[in-house]
Amino acid sequence: MPPALAAALAPVRRPALPALPVRAAGLALLLAVAFVAIPLTATDYWYNAILIPFLIMALAGLGLNLTMGYAGQASLGTGAFMAVGAYATYNLLLRLPELPLPVSLAGGGLIAGAVGLVVGLPSLRIKGFYLIAPTLAAQFLIEWVFNQVGWFSNYASSSAISAPRLVFLGYDLSSPAGRYALTLTSVTVVTVLAWRLVGSQTGRNWRAVRDGETAAAVIGVPVARAKLSAFFVGAAVSGVAGALWAFAYLGTVDARSFDLDRSFQAMFIIIIGGLSSLSGSFIGAAFIVLTPILLTHLSNAFLGGSLDGGQLSNLQRILFGALIIGFLIKEPNGLAALLGRLRRPAR
Repeated sequence: MPPALAAALAPVRRPALPALPVRAAGLALLLAVAFVAIPLTATDYWYNAILIPFLIMALAGLGLNLTMGYAGQASLGTGAFMAVGAYATYNLLLRLPELPLPVSLAGGGLIAGAVGLVVGLPSLRIKGFYLIAPTLAAQFLIEWVFNQVGWFSNYASSSAISAPRLVFLGYDLSSPAGRYALTLTSVTVVTVLAWRLVGSQTGRNWRAVRDGETAAAVIGVPVARAKLSAFFVGAAVSGVAGALWAFAYLGTVDARSFDLDRSFQAMFIIIIGGLSSLSGSFIGAAFIVLTPILLTHLSNAFLGGSLDGGQLSNLQRILFGALIIGFLIKEPNGLAALLGRLRRPAR
């Protein structure tokens, strides 16, 4: 058995929740800060410009990481899966108003997962970067369907959907703090489920298929089931992220909010943050969300604000492109692996 495949099938330590007490304490502290300290101190600007988009894009990156990082199935359809999740959740809330908000969010994610399952069918015949082609086609097709079929947007003139009243157990979640609480709770629950999944037999099958599809089939790994389940789970997670992007962040969206740029953004997150790393999805999302804000502040501080928005956007693209090339050459496992190496000598 190839060493890489043997390593993939072997029971592994769970990748995100640590075994060491000091790491568990660090994680508990992080959750305490996120759930208690931030709501006591954050302003509306922090909620709307930084915290909520960071959490949602981390979730989108996590969805792609499960499909591409853990199972090795290339995909450029994250934006489409996010759109399916947003429109499905909107229609569930609109047509079945008796459903609680969390159930509608989960339903939107499951419908996005079903679409992802269909999009992943070509993976049974083709693999590698050729698999990008059908996911790219799905990206364009799904965006076109939502723009052309009025039923999905309740026949709104611009095909846009607006956030319904966000209420759960009588609590109004429409304020920035309420939308942050909804987003943080959703991201925490999905991340814990993803952590459990990648440490299970399903996760080991994903890694076995990624590291050696033929060898995995020889030793009895159900390759087709592993591939399709990776597409289903990844698309479902992306669908929840899309619903949150529509209702907890922007408030009103149309299908163009989930275009190809959104799919590339998710891919940049996992390349910069780290493939096959749950924490890498969060690190990459933080980098993607915070870098434009940092560039704006640096421009104002050192250049007197002489760079306009377009120039800053171009500078951001140049920086992201250079970093992606650098990481692919020097550190394919991204910032998560780099930070892990820097932390080890300190123990």
